[in-house]
Amino acid sequence: MRIALIHGPNLGLLGRRETEVYGTDTLADINGAVDALASELGVEVEAFQSNSEGAILDFLEEAGQRVDGFLINAAGLTHTSVALRDGLVGVGLPFVEVHISNTAAREGFRHHSYLSPVAAGVVQGFGSQGYLLALRGLVARIAGE
Repeated sequence: MRIALIHGPNLGLLGRRETEVYGTDTLADINGAVDALASELGVEVEAFQSNSEGAILDFLEEAGQRVDGFLINAAGLTHTSVALRDGLVGVGLPFVEVHISNTAAREGFRHHSYLSPVAAGVVQGFGSQGYLLALRGLVARIAGE
């Protein structure tokens, strides 16, 4: 089983950016933890990060031909991108939406997600541990458990 992990805009700043909201784990820390769990679960994970919506859409389309599902923290694109929603639906693979913070407890504009209604699941508010919860859930979904 192969999973693509997509990190959206500004997530390359993790560990330095608003640590009171996002914690001190870096993107490398998160990718390392996901890789370690993936190894335990017997799956491969390919991570990708971009600040560009177009690059994310290109990666999604290309990776959709070689993976079984996606974990995605679309960051701010969650609340703004119909194109990303349509791309995720278009590849026809299950995905789990991940957020480090609890977006429902934050500013009003963060309460709406274009992705949640079409996601296999949503994990938010558990810090970087949310990625691990999401990976377990996605692997179980793909395996039919």
